[in-house]
Amino acid sequence: MKNIHKSMLIKAVCTGLILSAVLIACNNYLDVKPQGQIDEDAATSDPEAAQNLVTGIYNDMWLGNIHGFPYVGISSITSDDADKGSYADDGAQTYGLLDNLTMTADLTLLNDVWSGYYQAIARANKALQVLEPATIDAGLKSRLQGESRFLRAYFYFNLVRMFGGVPLIDKILTPQEAATDKYQVKASKEAIYQFILADLEFALANLPIKGDSNTKTGKANKGAAAALLAKVSLYQQNWQRAFSLTDSIITGKVGAYSLLPNYADIWRETGENGPESIFEVQTGINASCDAAIDIYTVCQGPRAGGKGGWADLGFGFNNPSQTLLDAYEQGDKRRDATVIFINPGGTVLWDGFRVPGRDSVQNDRYNYKAYHSRTREQNCGNNDRLPKNLRILRLGEMLLIHAEAALALGNSGPAVSDINQLRARAGLTPKGTVTRADVWHERRVEMAMEHDRFFDLIRQDALVPGTAAAAFAAHGKTFAARNQVFPIPATQIQFSQGKLTQNTGY
Repeated sequence: MKNIHKSMLIKAVCTGLILSAVLIACNNYLDVKPQGQIDEDAATSDPEAAQNLVTGIYNDMWLGNIHGFPYVGISSITSDDADKGSYADDGAQTYGLLDNLTMTADLTLLNDVWSGYYQAIARANKALQVLEPATIDAGLKSRLQGESRFLRAYFYFNLVRMFGGVPLIDKILTPQEAATDKYQVKASKEAIYQFILADLEFALANLPIKGDSNTKTGKANKGAAAALLAKVSLYQQNWQRAFSLTDSIITGKVGAYSLLPNYADIWRETGENGPESIFEVQTGINASCDAAIDIYTVCQGPRAGGKGGWADLGFGFNNPSQTLLDAYEQGDKRRDATVIFINPGGTVLWDGFRVPGRDSVQNDRYNYKAYHSRTREQNCGNNDRLPKNLRILRLGEMLLIHAEAALALGNSGPAVSDINQLRARAGLTPKGTVTRADVWHERRVEMAMEHDRFFDLIRQDALVPGTAAAAFAAHGKTFAARNQVFPIPATQIQFSQGKLTQNTGY
């Protein structure tokens, strides 16, 4: 098996432990790519240096520990949307444990993800600390602070969904502060959510609207803040806030957004930063050929070259499941835009590339949304870092949140309209009435393989107990109460000398 946890040559990485992350212990912490070394003093008075400082936070989103293979495992392989993939023994003691929901606190990739997210949070905290006394233009300063707080909120949102309560690090700590219980123990899940909400409210108030002269493609704007705040409000069951925020997006109050006519185009280069996109992890081509998410695309690519072999197409992980296929209605265009089916005589993809037949490919199905064409889309030759933007927030999801919130508020009219817009694009007949179960069904097929299904099931289970267990049982998995969150990495508990406590059941 190819080494899927290879080291990354990112100068900003210190270590994986909380203490080193919050102290910013390494000298080159602000040597971010591709801008090079940033002078903190310059960032307080030089607008370009200040912007580069914040760009460093965005660059952390390329880290494999944030959006790469471990993230794919935690957010997708765990769910009923996907099977582990590859061959049976490949990753059996890592991704196989995630697939079976039998992960333990000793699982290294959990510590990798924890470390990656706290590194990114530390970078956001550092930017906010430097920007606070900055004398740059007030409008630029508030925008950069808004971007930093949006990104910090996003990182904490993923952490709280994965682990529940986690240490709340809201600034750069001195060694003395870092050693105190306040920063070594878990803050409650509720406290983390309140912190996220405060960051996003600030971002919403201070970021420009899409299309404003102060906005830049790929940077967080008011629409992105509204979208993430709406999603967090959905998780908090704050239906009115979720409805109002998504309504502001759908009606164009925070920028112009619209559905792409062709669902499949969302995940192709032609759909990057398109009218449906609200926020994406940006990738591209740079001199060192590494401006992309490490291993994200290749870990999910078809595993060809003979069963058990590897021929540079991919590792073959995160295969769409049979239960996902069964969820699609007949004629739903989203099915073939989501799943690469390996046919006996080979499969020709949208770009003309032919994947070998089933006798030479390990698995029956692969994730089409992760596919990046090496012939029709930009590529500088580094197959481990193919420049495919990761779609984080898009209008399709906002329609789903709007619909679910409307139903919770007793207003079925908007819900019917929202769902039928998505069904029309998918080539399906409209519905005359819509229930919450209908919205959840549409959410599954509209957002399949987009790294939300596991967390959706946990959220839905809080509203209708038994939802998660039933879904996982249909997929052949046993869901226990402890599986609502992942175990706190044992390394982190050891590092805190036991002050950081384990989640119940692990």
